[in-house]
Amino acid sequence: MCSHFCTIDLGKRGICQVRENIRGELISLTYSKVISRGIDPIEKKPIFHLLPGSTSYSIATEGCNFQCNFCQNSGISQIPQNRSIRGTTIEPEEIVKQAINSGCATISYTYTEPTIYFEFAFETAKIAKSKGLKNIFVTNGFMSKEVIKMAAPYLDAANVDLKAFNDEFYRKLCKGRLEPVKENLILMKSLGILVEVTTLLIPDLNDNPSEIQDMAKFIANELGVETPWHISRFHPCYQMTDRGSTPISSLKMAFDAGKDAGLRYVYTGNAPGLDSENTFCHACGQILVQRVAYNITNHISSNGRCPDCGTKVYGIFN
Repeated sequence: MCSHFCTIDLGKRGICQVRENIRGELISLTYSKVISRGIDPIEKKPIFHLLPGSTSYSIATEGCNFQCNFCQNSGISQIPQNRSIRGTTIEPEEIVKQAINSGCATISYTYTEPTIYFEFAFETAKIAKSKGLKNIFVTNGFMSKEVIKMAAPYLDAANVDLKAFNDEFYRKLCKGRLEPVKENLILMKSLGILVEVTTLLIPDLNDNPSEIQDMAKFIANELGVETPWHISRFHPCYQMTDRGSTPISSLKMAFDAGKDAGLRYVYTGNAPGLDSENTFCHACGQILVQRVAYNITNHISSNGRCPDCGTKVYGIFN
């Protein structure tokens, strides 16, 4: 399922604690055990280029294949060893029914890592697609390539965390690795999935200007200049309370690095009130989507073009 590729002995679980070797078979312990669900603005994912202003039915089970000490959802992502899995049993058909009844246009597999409950997400996504709903993964990007290829026919968009651009950060702070995430980002784009990238900018850990410039160049050169990049402000949480929130000046530095690399859509997050929350036409500069928190004014035409100059906007708008 993921790039840890655990070898799991009889009666044991993998790193993520959600698959167990029971009599020689790996059994998912999270299937249909929903720990969190809600109706969210799609911008909360954050996804800015798929049906702006719409709502997304959002679900999660417990668990994660990373162990980030700055996790914002640690209460449901980090499972103590051998503890039973919590959650309310809800089958895929019921998830889709609730999404439709709530008026949502999409289902987001979010809050924790969808790779952890891929069997459940995959079955739900297939049903959702058949009912006209779109599917979104909010992910750390550390799944196996086989998972991406299986999901691609049913997956419309993914917001992928690119947490840093050095492997030491991934190994020390996330208990993962950088290279598989980079490879998977490239694979997702090649398979036609709408990809948006998010980087949580943490003071003195991943905010080195040179590293940020290299990250911006990777996104532009390997994923394409149309790929949206969300630069999110860190606030102290979980096991990382030894530093303050990200300075606004650091967000602006990263924003400028993205624009200098040629990226068309660079956004700042967790810092309301900045113009960089908005979407602008890369050709004429006209404001296309205005965002004030989750209040959205969308000017993009129904065929996905700038209303002023007619330039095509990257995304899915109908």
